Amino acid sequence: MRFATAPAPHVVPQASVRLMMLTVLVALVPGLVAQVWQFGPGVLIQCALALAAAEAAEAAVLRWRGKPLAPFLLDGSGALTAVLLAVSLPPIAPWWLTVFGTLFAIVIGKQLYGGLGHNPFNPAMVGYAVLLISFPLPMTAWLLPAGVAPDQPDLTELWALIFQRISVVDGITMATPLDTMKTQLGMGAGLDQIRNSPLFGGVAGTGWQWVNFGYLLGGLWLLRQGVIAWQIPAGFLGILFLVSMACFLADPTAYPTPLHHLFGGATMLGAFFIATDPVTASTTPKGRWIYGALIGLMVFVIRSWGGYPDGVAFAVLLLNLAAPTLDHFTRPAPYGRKP
Repeated sequence: MRFATAPAPHVVPQASVRLMMLTVLVALVPGLVAQVWQFGPGVLIQCALALAAAEAAEAAVLRWRGKPLAPFLLDGSGALTAVLLAVSLPPIAPWWLTVFGTLFAIVIGKQLYGGLGHNPFNPAMVGYAVLLISFPLPMTAWLLPAGVAPDQPDLTELWALIFQRISVVDGITMATPLDTMKTQLGMGAGLDQIRNSPLFGGVAGTGWQWVNFGYLLGGLWLLRQGVIAWQIPAGFLGILFLVSMACFLADPTAYPTPLHHLFGGATMLGAFFIATDPVTASTTPKGRWIYGALIGLMVFVIRSWGGYPDGVAFAVLLLNLAAPTLDHFTRPAPYGRKP
């Protein structure tokens, strides 16, 4: 008797691009909630602006390329790029900054290379790096966190700040703690003097440790779901901790504690949501270790001696370049052969 069989492969895959992107978006929720709690609803306004710009840009490019809109617009990749970029921007960034960065991320960082799966660089970090280099002043105007500010701007004030661009009052804005510490150290201030500022409450700056803790929770959930590989965040955070600990022990007056690096800036967002991008990251087990470790090392180098206060975006983009080489030299041996 003959049995009718379907062509190989016979195992129906349980995952899809849409499901993966939706899972990552859900994992962003704890960090996003913490960010809104600390910096107000301007974070959500930036997300809405970025989402609208991303979908419009992707639809325009797809139509120009003669591609069907629905399969690509609904896969969630554009939405994820938009949200990752939006949460990296100051909550009161002018609307044109968010729109321009999102358009650059989608059109230049993604679609120019052929769309999802063909882009060599993380699109969200491409957009962020362009904005940081081109418009450094508005990229450093962060609202004071909830633990420092007496009150947050209401929706009317946020609308004026974002869309009408009224003059920003110095009393409600600041640079990030990483930026402030870098600037003060460069001016000869001691760490004890800097830590006495109310902006440096907690372990990594008032409010920022809670944001990073939220993204840490979401990242651990992604690991549990099997969406991302554990080697990249482990290498990233492990090397960042070891190097920062070594420098702190060598000179505690010139280098902040390892916890300041781990829970400050975009560390957890970068380790679990940006560096782990399956398209632009290394894909071999050994390559992932090296890829994550080098990103962690580059983040510390840029934060300590570079020209920018954080460094996650630039570290990820530099290692995106190295990912194909890492995969080439760390390919596992075929089954049945010695490595």
